[in-house]
Parts: sequence; structure tokens; C-alpha cells
Amino acid sequence: MARHALLSVSDKRGLDDLARCLVDQHGFTLLSSGGTARSLAQAGLPVIPVAEHTGAPEILGGRVKTLHPRIHGGILARPDDAADRADLERGAIPPIELVVVNLYPFQATVARPGVTWDEAIETIDIGGPAMVRGAAKNHRHVSVLTDPDQYGPYLEALAAGGVDAAYRRRLALAAFRHTGSYDAAIAGWLAAQPELADDTDADTAPLLLSLPRRQSLRYGENPHQPAVWYGHDDRGWGAARQLQGKELSYNNLLDLEAALSTVARFPATEAMAAVVVKHTNPCGVAVGTSAGEALARAIAADSVSAFGGIVALNGPLDGEACAALEGLFLECLVAPAITADAREQLQSRTNLRLLELPTAGAVPAGERQLRSILGGVLAQQRDDDDDDPESWQVVSQRGPTTEEWADLRFAWRVVRHVRSNAIVVARGGCTLGIGAGQMNRVGSAALALDAAGDGARGAVLASDGFFPFDDTVTEAGRRGITAVIQPGGSRRDDESIAAADAAGMAMVCTGRRHFLH
Repeated sequence: MARHALLSVSDKRGLDDLARCLVDQHGFTLLSSGGTARSLAQAGLPVIPVAEHTGAPEILGGRVKTLHPRIHGGILARPDDAADRADLERGAIPPIELVVVNLYPFQATVARPGVTWDEAIETIDIGGPAMVRGAAKNHRHVSVLTDPDQYGPYLEALAAGGVDAAYRRRLALAAFRHTGSYDAAIAGWLAAQPELADDTDADTAPLLLSLPRRQSLRYGENPHQPAVWYGHDDRGWGAARQLQGKELSYNNLLDLEAALSTVARFPATEAMAAVVVKHTNPCGVAVGTSAGEALARAIAADSVSAFGGIVALNGPLDGEACAALEGLFLECLVAPAITADAREQLQSRTNLRLLELPTAGAVPAGERQLRSILGGVLAQQRDDDDDDPESWQVVSQRGPTTEEWADLRFAWRVVRHVRSNAIVVARGGCTLGIGAGQMNRVGSAALALDAAGDGARGAVLASDGFFPFDDTVTEAGRRGITAVIQPGGSRRDDESIAAADAAGMAMVCTGRRHFLH
């Protein structure tokens, strides 16, 4: 009996070589449709158009091509089943041994700026997923290829004596992952459309993810932990251009994320800003009139912790700014642009991972943050909303001065990116001390105030959560802090306000906390 293969692909990489080998070396008859059939014919390969095979022409502008019993009967038939064989004989349907299908480029289409609803809908594949799923279901008898990278190993298996059951099962798994990812991408795109903003089923809908595998990482947080990076090529860190340095590691990516999210709080239209991050916490943040000034101030804010850190800028890195990096070992540096002069100066630092990530590409993979727990995943809306200083309340007897207001706004932008309990001491658009991740707020305040030292006198203090007692405010006043910003909302707010008044400090309550666990 003749061997039949059905080929219908959007990604035509390697198609001609695969088809030629199937025909010349393994005696396959090729069935195909649309552009795939034309491509094979132009390559001089014998191909039977699907419409000729089924006796039914394409209809509805090509929406219906392969949805026919002579196609799906051939894919789903079990040749070792007598009833199936009888059905095939009555319909003169040849079994199809191989299905080679990858789907319309829906993800690439909706990623284009300005794509219309109708354009997106017309790239939702119908016949393709049906054939892939049918072949994957019948993997006991049918092989299904959904990726050009599978062609070589499949042909090697054929040449070695045939495709065994275990290999067909692996192909079936890959096929269902292919269609599952495709459907998740469609659902995700639909859910993001303004027309469906009032989706009443969103809270009860299952979590669907469609993220391609980018690469295996050397390891995870520790060398004994395998790790993989999933993400799109055109957004987020996938859109970054690495100019030099070793491959990014798991920890590099986590720290880069923390650094970029912090510096993004400072629009480049206001001032140049720089942040240094260690272990996902900022250790120095500063603004300046130039990239070099901002970078130098951020590093000087905690030069000890800056060693081996991750640096992010909100504007271009130029050659002049590179002077601030002299003698400092860094793991990574990211900026929206890096000038040729800066690249030349840094090229000798071969261990420095240097990345360009344009602002337009710095978008998250989704609207929600995900975190795995035992048996499931937690999802939350990102804490991305800008704060509204107009809604803040001065609760102390004395209001902040103009300089204190500027420092309070700066410190509040930073403290939301420090692990709770978070305390930030700042002055003049630069952090002086940061206390992160302590089990109590007094401990975090002690770290931040000790780091600031004498610089705390005349500085401001920001807390990501309210003060449950007056102890932190009292200590801040003793160290010379002149203004405090905090969410407010504690049952003991009156005590903290009284402590601020007793020390002559200004206190502002924002009405919103920014815990970061």
C-alpha cells in the first residue's frame, strides 16, 4: 500500500528537503493544500492537491480546505481495526502515515502594531489544529511533525528502520503542546481586547499561558537547580540586545528585572536616573543632570554593596558616564541605548553583560504577576500604577518644605521596590541608606539609618508600610530625620504622628502601601 504524507505548513523552513527525502528515499505520496502545495510544485516535487484528493474544492475563501472525511478518515483510521478498514475501503480513503502541519502565524500577526480585529481573526487556524490533534490522538499509527526542527530526527528514525511507538508518543506530546500554546495565545489576545474589558467570566476563567521556550539557563538560583527561560523575542528581556558578556543567568534576569522596574519609576523627561541592585534590592538610587552624575551618585550611595551589582539607567549610557564605573566590578548594565563611545570603553570588560533594552520593548509578559506555590500558582495585578501625590495627606503639625517634598516623592518611588519591611533614607535625589527584608520595621530602620550615618540629619525617611508603634519615628527623629512618608492606617497612627510632632518632623500619609514580598 502506498504511504501517504499530508503537508500543510505556515513555516516552510526545511520543507523542500523533507518532502524530497520522503518521496525519493521512502516512497511517500504527498498530499498538500494552498501555499504549501504551490511551494512543493515549484520545487519540482510530485504533490496531489487536497482538493483533488477529496474531490471538494476549497470554499469560503480558503477557510475550508482540509475539513473532509478523506482527510480526517485517513488520519484517524486504525489500520489494525476491521471496522476502520471497512470504512476506508468503502470511501476509498488511503491511510495517512505522516502529518506535517504548523499553524497560521497568529502570534506574529497580533504582535504587529495596528493589527485589526478582522486581520487577527483570519489568522486563527481551524483545519491545522484539527489535523494536528487528530494525528496526535492516533499516534499509535501516525507521526505528526509541528516544528521544522523535528524534520531531521524524524528522517533519521525512518532511515534507521522506522519510527517506533515511543517516538510517536513524544511527537504527540509536542503536537498537543503546539496546539495548546496556540489556543492560549488566542484566548490571551481576546481577553486583552477593549471590546472584552467587561469580561464577567475573568475571575472564574482558568489560567492560560503561551510563552515560547527561549533557552536553557546554566542553572537556577544555585548550581544544582536546572532552569529554563520562557518568553517572547519581541518584548521584555527577549527584546534586549546583549552587546557583550557571558550568557544571562537566572539570577541576572531576576536582578535586571528589579533594577529596571525601579529605574522605570523615574521618567527620563524629568531627570537622568540610575539604580544599583543586589539580590533584587536596590542598594543605591540617584538622579542627576547627566547619566554620569546619576550613575556616580547611585554607586557612591553604597559603594560596598555595589560590587558585583546590576545597574540600570533610564536614559542612554554615553562615554562620559563610563568614568563612574572605573574600578567597579559589575555583573550587568542595562540602558535604553548605549553609545558607540561607551561600547568602545567597556569592551575590554569581557565579563560585563551589557544590554540595550529600548523603552518600547520593556513591557511585561502579561498584566498579572505569577508566583508558584505548592499545588498551584498565585496571580495578582502588577503594582504598576503611578502614585497620586495630590491625594497624600500631611498629618503632622508642620508641613514639608519644598526640598522635603521633593525628597519624599523620590524616597516613595524607591521604597516600593525594596523588599518588605522596607525603609529608605534619602536626600537631594539620592538614597543614603536602605533597610530591606527584615522581620520587623525597627530592624529595617536601624539598617537604613546606620547606613546613612550623619547624612540622616536633614534627610527624609520612607516606609512601605505603616508604623504599628511610634518606635521607628522616635528613632528617626533622634537621628535627625526631618520628614517621614508612610501609608498610614495603623490603629496607633496617633502615636506616630505625636512622635513626629515632638521631634518637629513633617509626616505625610499616602493612603497606599507597597509591600514587596
